Amino acid sequence: MQDNRSRTAQGGSAGALEVDVAVVSHPVFARVYERLSVAMDRAGLAGFRRDLVAGLSGRVIEIGAGNGRMFAHYPPGVTEVVAVEPERRLRAAAERAAPDAPVPVTVVDGLADALPAGDGEYDAAVVALVLCTVPDQASALAEVSRVLRPGGQLRFFEHVAAEQHSGLRRAQRLLDATLWPKLFAGCHTSRDTVAAISAEGFVIEKLRRFRFPAASNSPSAPCVHGSAIRPTAAHQL
Repeated sequence: MQDNRSRTAQGGSAGALEVDVAVVSHPVFARVYERLSVAMDRAGLAGFRRDLVAGLSGRVIEIGAGNGRMFAHYPPGVTEVVAVEPERRLRAAAERAAPDAPVPVTVVDGLADALPAGDGEYDAAVVALVLCTVPDQASALAEVSRVLRPGGQLRFFEHVAAEQHSGLRRAQRLLDATLWPKLFAGCHTSRDTVAAISAEGFVIEKLRRFRFPAASNSPSAPCVHGSAIRPTAAHQL
């Protein structure tokens, strides 16, 4: 992964904030993903995207927005979406998609572990097929927690590790240690993302486990779809 960083000042409601800006380029993967994402949406992924953001309101940060396939599904209660995408080709595609969204969307460069936002700026954060690719889940989730207000929601849709001791789990580990991350821009199939979300202190409210596609034995088929909240002081008592 090409991941060169420079420092820059970003404006925001919390004032100027110095953040890392990504220089990430995966041109082959990006071209494939642009086509694949359309096919996956037609195969049923669009419904999962719609359910993921249903009922959200206020300011939302979408992390790893890709080519903007989520934008069409944001409900009218959302007043603003800031969509963070470090990969240059995908970010350009997201910028083209943003004007057609039903809510205001601003696409920005940035990394999951150095989000261009101040503390507590957002009411909700959205990640979809993103936490499998970040270099460090704990760092990324700590950033999500930082930019959410207390009581803010994390909505997540991720592919994750298969059942313990299953043949698919063993295959995931083998692929993650060899070719899969190189072919799919850093993606790892065997991460326990739900445990990572809980370890950061989020309270999981809803969780669904399934395979997509339903009958698939692909290493990326096991998925989770759910929501969690950043605890308030009352939750921590």
